[in-house]
Amino acid sequence: MGNYSPPNRLHSYYYDFAYNPKGPFRLMANGNIGDVNAKTFAALLSGPLMEVFVGADRRHWTLHHNLLCYHSDFFEDHCAKDGKSKSGKLELPDDDPRAFELLVKWLYQGKLDDVADMPLEKKWEYADTCQRLYVLCDRINLPQLKNHAIDQFRKGCFGSGLVPGPEEMKPVYEHTPPSSPFRKLISRIAARQIMDPESDNTAETYKLCFESSPDFAIDVVNAIREGSGCKLFDDPTEEVGCIYHEHENGQRCDHK
Repeated sequence: MGNYSPPNRLHSYYYDFAYNPKGPFRLMANGNIGDVNAKTFAALLSGPLMEVFVGADRRHWTLHHNLLCYHSDFFEDHCAKDGKSKSGKLELPDDDPRAFELLVKWLYQGKLDDVADMPLEKKWEYADTCQRLYVLCDRINLPQLKNHAIDQFRKGCFGSGLVPGPEEMKPVYEHTPPSSPFRKLISRIAARQIMDPESDNTAETYKLCFESSPDFAIDVVNAIREGSGCKLFDDPTEEVGCIYHEHENGQRCDHK
């Protein structure tokens, strides 16, 4: 996604479809940082540091530049040709510090906490943070962590018995591409809420999302179509026409 420096001649690296070469290290795609050997891990924790400020309050982290670039070429784009940070810092004012905290854990440890091990009152909060983590990872190109985040989100929703409302759904459609699996997930959640006879949610509940994203409306309608087994309701052109007339409540037309 940007310029990168040629690797040091003393290092060797290999290209295959799972990796992109960046500097002396290979960009991790489907591996786990916990599985790298000690020598490589030590090298990743050497070299320059990057100052990262997240959220409106600019929560601060100091992270290893080599490790960041090992995980994602997003961070490589913030490096000059000499391999040092362009400005020594990275500003992420629109991202959630709680989500970035989970990202840091995964960058260094290769894992997230499991929501299944959390008490009930913590499950939804963690699920919500994992949704924010997913959006962050979509932007900085971390597909492996996106998969972990969406899994923890689903488990958190199921374990807490809660699902996102329109306010939580709206940012997903604002910050992810049309092909995003997370869009598919939340549109199905909305469709199920609308279809559930025991739910108080109706299409009106999601007006905010319908107004802000035509894609959301299309996805929800398609999800309802799939969820109903494409079962047809009665032909409206054959029904008694009175139900389409304007008159007082309870009044019926006398003519056919």
